[in-house]
Amino acid sequence: METRTDEIADRIYRISTFIPEIAPPAGFTFNQFLIDAEEPLLYHTGQKQLFPLVSEAVAKVVPLERLRWIAFSHFEADECGAMNDFLAAAPRAEVAGNAVGCILSLEDQAIRPPFGMRDGDVLDIGGKILRRRVRNIDTPHVPHTWEARTVYEEETGTLFCGDLLTHVGRGQPAVTNDDLVGAAVEAETMFRFTSCLTATATTLRSLADLSPTTLAVMHGSSYNGDCAGALKTLADEFEARFSEPGLVASRGVLPDVPLGAHPG
Repeated sequence: METRTDEIADRIYRISTFIPEIAPPAGFTFNQFLIDAEEPLLYHTGQKQLFPLVSEAVAKVVPLERLRWIAFSHFEADECGAMNDFLAAAPRAEVAGNAVGCILSLEDQAIRPPFGMRDGDVLDIGGKILRRRVRNIDTPHVPHTWEARTVYEEETGTLFCGDLLTHVGRGQPAVTNDDLVGAAVEAETMFRFTSCLTATATTLRSLADLSPTTLAVMHGSSYNGDCAGALKTLADEFEARFSEPGLVASRGVLPDVPLGAHPG
């Protein structure tokens, strides 16, 4: 495994660990994102087993004890497996989860009470010097799980996508303006991780209305091209796929994916 850190937007860092054994031969990345602000926020913690690598990378940007917020899309090992390790290393840190996620999992699993956010709530983490405002956007079942959400950093226009636009490979360069939609559709064909509910396309188009300037992608490269256009195109692709005759009935059966290939 190798872990590297890259700045993908102003004082927003992608911490990326490449694991070649997952989804061979291309391999797969697990990315966390650190917002370096007066109240630093880590989005995704990575799996518990990745804590030594991820925490070392975080500490090179900000001291671990300075972490103030930990956030993620939904309750899953690669999203929050190391949550309690980071809470133990950062005495002032709180998990900022949406209200549904707090009720379903976080109030039971986190070693400190989580901070619940409603849809549209904003955390001002920048203080007087650096403006950074993180908005909670609930996206239930998109791409999967009831408590799913994204967060949007309003000042830099960075949308933290979670599993949306997942694609395989080394995720290099760290941020690109090359098309990611085709690769994301290929990953969906491989893993079938996205909900087939009709809300998927509608949610993607509502996220496009934010007109983000950077898409912080959890698995693969981040994106700084036509972000709104990419989200709308992905919505069109999913809408077409989910409306194919017989597709919904077939999605309960996993495709023939090699052992160790599933990301979550």
